Amino acid sequence: MLITIIGRGHSGTRAISNTLKDSGVYMGEPLNGSYDLIPPDDMYEAARVFSFYVKYKGNLEWDFSRVLEGPIDPKFKQLIESYLHTVLSSKAAYRGWKIPETTLVYPWIQRMFPEIFYIYWVRDPRDCILNSHVTDDLSFFNVPYDHTDNLRLRRAISWKYQREIVKATPRPRFWHTTRFEDMVLEQEKTLKSLESYLGIPLARIEMRPESVGRYKTAEGEYMFDFFKEDMDECGYKY
Repeated sequence: MLITIIGRGHSGTRAISNTLKDSGVYMGEPLNGSYDLIPPDDMYEAARVFSFYVKYKGNLEWDFSRVLEGPIDPKFKQLIESYLHTVLSSKAAYRGWKIPETTLVYPWIQRMFPEIFYIYWVRDPRDCILNSHVTDDLSFFNVPYDHTDNLRLRRAISWKYQREIVKATPRPRFWHTTRFEDMVLEQEKTLKSLESYLGIPLARIEMRPESVGRYKTAEGEYMFDFFKEDMDECGYKY
């Protein structure tokens, strides 16, 4: 079984990657403190190759038709296979990887590996954009968008873009959505659902309740109107 986790940086994906590793799933090597498979360079470059095929329509809308329907760039395949070499060469019964940038290339990952068990990790965007992440400025990955000097807005646009990628891509055969907040506040219920999905027992790790709703005491802007539709879909109140 091959497993991967998608979700924007700072969405709490470290928790599920940690859980999978502690449960005996081989998550590649080496891993950093966030349980990301590193080094990330080939994944970063693959994301830049992917972005060449994405067209920006304006008003926070992107055209993903070329990555959904056209051929996958051979250079992309080479970079992904290089990045995942420890995972793909492993003989472990259960193996996978986690790095948030997988979300940036999700349509082609799904087409390369149609039998992957996907875990889509969601977090309230108001918490997700409070801290910095390498995907904050999409231009680092050559993603077209209306650049802004407003740091929180840049992060919000990044969150929106990655949400749009997931929504635009046809649902794969194996798919499970989990909210970070549910993992924190209802870990047992959340893990039982994941155990049923994956068919393996999962370890329990320590979660911190104070990591939920941090935006409530944060300074500066953290809510944007274009969050509202997705927040409704994900069950977040505003």
